[in-house]
Amino acid sequence: MSDSVYKFIDLVGTSKTSWEDAVKNAVETASKSLRDTRVAEVKDLDVKIEDGKVALFRAVVKLSFKYQLGQD
Repeated sequence: MSDSVYKFIDLVGTSKTSWEDAVKNAVETASKSLRDTRVAEVKDLDVKIEDGKVALFRAVVKLSFKYQLGQD
C-alpha cells in the first residue's frame, strides 16, 4: 500500500431550502471536477436575510481530496 497525500479546500455552498442542501451542493459540485474526494467538514452555517426573512442558506465546507502530482 502506498502513502497518500490529501489536500483541503474551503467551499461555500448555497441553497434556498436548507443548510443540508447547501452542503450537498458544495460537495457534489466540487466532486464533478475533483477526483477522490474523501471527507467534508461543515465549518460554518449562516443565512442571507432579505426583507426580514431567510432568503438563502449558506454552508462553509472544508473538503479533502487525494492530491495528484501536477495538480495545484
